[in-house]
Order: sequence, then C-alpha cells, then structure tokens
Amino acid sequence: MVQEDEGFAPPLNFDADTATRKKKGVHRPQFAPVFTHPAHRRNKPSKVHLLVNPYAGKRKGAAIGERVKARLEQEGVEVTLSQSAYSGHLVTLASALVVGENEPIVAVGGDGTLCEVISGRMLLNLEQRQTFAIVPAGTGNSQANDLNLATVDDAVEAILGGHVQALDLARVELTEGLPGNEGERMVRFSHNLVTWGLGVDSNIQAERMRWLGPARYDVGILMAILANRKRSATLTINGRSVADAFTLFLVQNSQTGGSLLPLAPGASVDDGEMDIGVLKRMKRGQILKAFGMLKAEGRHVFHPKVDYHRFKSLAITTDEPTAINVDGENLGSTPLEMNVLKHAVDIVVPVQNEKSEKSSSS
Repeated sequence: MVQEDEGFAPPLNFDADTATRKKKGVHRPQFAPVFTHPAHRRNKPSKVHLLVNPYAGKRKGAAIGERVKARLEQEGVEVTLSQSAYSGHLVTLASALVVGENEPIVAVGGDGTLCEVISGRMLLNLEQRQTFAIVPAGTGNSQANDLNLATVDDAVEAILGGHVQALDLARVELTEGLPGNEGERMVRFSHNLVTWGLGVDSNIQAERMRWLGPARYDVGILMAILANRKRSATLTINGRSVADAFTLFLVQNSQTGGSLLPLAPGASVDDGEMDIGVLKRMKRGQILKAFGMLKAEGRHVFHPKVDYHRFKSLAITTDEPTAINVDGENLGSTPLEMNVLKHAVDIVVPVQNEKSEKSSSS
C-alpha cells in the first residue's frame, strides 16, 4: 500500500444498540438522527413549481405530477408544471425558472430527479436561498424515505404544511459519461449519495432489469459480487490520501440508498459533513457477508474490512476512467472531486413537533 500524508485519520467507531437482537454476530448499530437542527415553520406557499420526470418509477411520473398539481390547486396554490424530455433536461428546466420568495421547487420523481432540479438552480449561483421538495415517484426514493415521505399524499401535505429544514449538499465535479464515452468535465450537486466500485457495477446491471422493480437492486448487487472485479484507486479524504485496491466506496449524505438499504447509519443530512463507507478489497465470501450485514439493519459498519469516515472534501482518482453514480444515476467517470456545502438549501419536511421548531418570519 502506498500512503501519502500518513494515510487517513482513524475511522469512526459505532456504538452497538444492545437493546436489539444480534444478527450476523453483532447488534444493530446506533443510528444518527437524520436532522441535527430543528425545522423552520413557514406560511403555506402561494405558488409552487413542479418539475416532473415522466419516466420515473414505472413511467407514472406524469400522472403523479398532474395529481399533485390538482391537489395543490384545490388548496388555492398556484402551480407551474414542466416535464423533462430526456436525461439531464431538468437541469435546464430548473435553471430557467423565475422563483419568488417562499415558492418551493418540487421534484416529482426519484433521487436522480431531485439531483437534476437542485443542480439546475445551484449552478446559477443565486443569492436567494432555494427551497426544494420531493414527491416520491421513483423506484428507490431514498431521500424521501429519510424525510418520512412514504407516499405522494405525504409529500403534498408537507408542501402545504410549510415546514422546511436545512439540507447539506456536495458539489461534485467529474467527467461526463461512463468509461469509453467520456465527455467534458461536469458539475452536479448531490443531496443523497455518490458511489464508486462494486456499487456502480450493480447499479448498471440493475438498470438493465428495470422490469424487476426495486428487486433489481438486489439482483444487480449479487451479479456484481460474483464478478468481483479488481479495482484500484487513490482516495483522498480531507486532504489525506491512500492508494490501494478497494471493493466499494459508499459516499452518503442520507442514510439510505437503493432498495432503502441502510448504507450510512451515522449520516445526518445537516451536520456539514458527509459520510463514506470504505470497503477494502475482499474475496467473494467476505463481500457476501458484508452485504448480508448491510441488509441486516446496517450492521456492515462492524465488518472488519469496512472503515467509516466523515469528510468535508473528498477526491477519487484512478489510472483509467472508472464509473461514478450520483444520486442513483450512472452519470460519469473519475477523476472526481467533492466538497460539502453546509446548509446549502432548504428541503420541505412533514409537520414537526411544535416544541422542536424554530419559527421563521417567511
């Protein structure tokens, strides 16, 4: 192993939740709170901007968008609605919006849809703080899960409720296009996750099996484990680097990923840092054990070949371009650079306990 700057800082340790039963030989880890700061209470919005991915989930995005529009209009909310026509289109549509104060920009789709919508606004470098909401219409809906938005109706009620919380983002710079089809450098703003290694292999496999629904993620992971490609990279966390062979990097802002797997039990979406699970080079049997522990309520953090770190800046470089997944979409290739932006935007959340709220004048 080649080390620079004496390698990473020591990995984080998790406390076991001893009130839970042991599975795979260990207790469930104690999970961090999704939010570490209180909600802000606002007035019901007078206007909402819906940006719809009609291809989300099983191509139900368009119908869900119309349903949300009708419901909001019944409550006296003015609604604009635009639909994407191709991958990346929502970046352009979001950047073209004229948005007033307390006018949420609502992504109807999955995690990738919200990423495009946020990126379109953040690339404008606006001084006005942006407010976003998500209506779960995708396959994974990881961010919606962490926000306790299980249904479309939950999301509409949250929008009408006017409660928001600060959300961290990561500015992600990478090369557009998967290996073999690389283009220019591009920037996205991630709210959910960034994946390198076996996780991207599994997602690429899963996208070929969309007819399986959410189960495709499990099938894709198993296929990637069986292939167990060897990968080498230089990973830099907060300016300290290690070059080695790795299996997978799970870079997380939210706690869950595809199939609502608890990838990052220690992640909070507003703590000013992001989390990374570093899976060292493993044999197939070790990967299968780690995956089994992951599915057992995030117990993979106790696997001897998994290190867990927290960061403000991160970079991945490789000798040859390797694939990167951002918020559930296979967008590009290494080299990659990430920088965390604390409390970059506001996100609409369900009505919170009044005692824990911090009222705002908006």
